[in-house]
Amino acid sequence: MTGKVDEPRRTVVLGERELAIGFRLIGLKDVVEVTPETSVGEFQRVMSEGKYNLVIASQSIRAHLSDAQRAHADASLAPLVVFVPTPTGEFEVESINTLAKRVLGVTLAVSS
Repeated sequence: MTGKVDEPRRTVVLGERELAIGFRLIGLKDVVEVTPETSVGEFQRVMSEGKYNLVIASQSIRAHLSDAQRAHADASLAPLVVFVPTPTGEFEVESINTLAKRVLGVTLAVSS
């Protein structure tokens, strides 16, 4: 029986020069250095390619996305999108409860 073997999906990182360098240093190959002008286009490209299972993007990219793009990224599981703080500047932290709800669809209850 002949079966098609799917190419394994990969992780991609989109971010500023400092973020890109850091992820390259730990061995990731699919790293795209973006600027404010190129960030949305690159984000859309990797989201539509279908070859990534995880998109790690700088939080600064999130600020440039439209409301619809942001909602799509937040709801996406294939690929899963994780926004990480920028190397410099302000950042928004997603709580573990919000992340669990978004990714796993469960609410974490903490009892004391």
